[in-house]
Amino acid sequence: MGFASRSLVFAAAAGVAVPIVIDAQSTSATARSETRLQLGDLLEVDQRYWEAIRIYDLAKLGATAEQLVRATSGGLRSALQVAEFTQSFNEAAVLRRLAPGDPVAMSLVGDAVWAAGLFDEAEAVYRDVLSLDPDSGGGRHGLARSLATRQGLEDALDWVQAALEVSPDEPAFHHTLGSIYRQMHRYREAADAYERYVALLPAATNTEKADWARNEVQFLRSFGDRPAVQFAEPQRVHTIPFRVERGKIIVRGRVNGRDAVDFVIDTGAEQTVLSQPVARALGVQPITNTLSAGVGAVGLRGLQASRLDSLAIGSFEVSNLPAIIKSPPLGGLPTPEAEGFSPLALGLSVTIDYGLQQLIIGKDLPDEPADVVLPMRQHRLAVVRGVINDDLPRSFVVDTGGEVISISRGTANLLPPLTVRQVPIKVYGTSGWDDDAYLRPGTKLAFDQLLFRNHSVVVLNLHRPSALLGFQIGGIVGHSMLKDYRVTLDLSRSVMKLKKL
Repeated sequence: MGFASRSLVFAAAAGVAVPIVIDAQSTSATARSETRLQLGDLLEVDQRYWEAIRIYDLAKLGATAEQLVRATSGGLRSALQVAEFTQSFNEAAVLRRLAPGDPVAMSLVGDAVWAAGLFDEAEAVYRDVLSLDPDSGGGRHGLARSLATRQGLEDALDWVQAALEVSPDEPAFHHTLGSIYRQMHRYREAADAYERYVALLPAATNTEKADWARNEVQFLRSFGDRPAVQFAEPQRVHTIPFRVERGKIIVRGRVNGRDAVDFVIDTGAEQTVLSQPVARALGVQPITNTLSAGVGAVGLRGLQASRLDSLAIGSFEVSNLPAIIKSPPLGGLPTPEAEGFSPLALGLSVTIDYGLQQLIIGKDLPDEPADVVLPMRQHRLAVVRGVINDDLPRSFVVDTGGEVISISRGTANLLPPLTVRQVPIKVYGTSGWDDDAYLRPGTKLAFDQLLFRNHSVVVLNLHRPSALLGFQIGGIVGHSMLKDYRVTLDLSRSVMKLKKL
């Protein structure tokens, strides 16, 4: 009497060896795909995403239509987890063809399109999902995120709470709820949401991710009963003079009523920033640690989170606001790390008149005519849409603290190879020197009707900041583009206006 031989494949899932039995007498392509799908699922649960991506890819070989949807979905989910946004976008294109009527699959498509920085297209996908299934948690959550980028915070709050009604144990939904409450300056409720997010994370979750969330809870709770981000004159529009030095907009500001220091108006910063020496001199104490990412070889950078009792710049005054201390400081830079302030980070609109050298800040600014009006979204940072070489749309961060127009290396990799020698250049940012930066000539850029037909752009490594933000940064527009305009970043209308000087 014979016995069928069996082999055991083990995958460590959440620290437990889980056997997958493969019958040697059943070696059809479909059976192999099923085995690989089970293994991929286990690797994904165990957060071994790179291995899962490879296994899901193998599972596509000889797969049935249903298995192909599962394999593509698994590869897409895993690629998103490791911030491989181009790969997840490519998987989404396949998944859209395979399962156009499946709301779960199409929610994943929306997530991948969102992660590519194509927010308009992602919102359209989420609305399609909700037309297929009005109770879709993924569709409701995606629409909430999209509305929040256009300052529809009350509506966004309703939609993410509706998502939690159908999927109360989905950690990402609680994280989004926390981020919306934070934008609304409702810090106690934001801390509660982040705390639930941490509690729902799998036990083996990347400690860096979980530690950031725990630190965020500690920081938000440090405000206690203080009302966060309180403006002295909420309805007033403030006009503040500035000067320009080395392409930076400089204003004078007083922290906690102390002596005035220089602040760079930096819309590329998520919060008010103090250097370590200035924070020490002003007596500003750290509360907890946090993470930041920017241009430079350091990539992801540990910093300190703090709270300012007050900040006054000209007639503008705000109390109980969050701040970042650049500690430990970076060495080896040609200039000391500067203080930074972004009105956008506080939910305020701003006009920068480079001609009059005036900064205008307010919750609601007058609706002035402009030569160029670009739709703008704010997902932690303000972004506008640009099109590269006629057919590659991407989101560009509006960074008044930056100097040039740049594109990310991920974006450059999607363009035709250079036919001339790559010209390396020396570039440094908030995370140190970017040793691999180079100049790419002959690039065509379009921001609506604003055209740069044959432009040399700087190519930067923006993978880490993209991963931290949760979407692929296509590039950055800075001083070299903005300096010839009266620039308005209007959050209430979700537009960037440019009026030629």
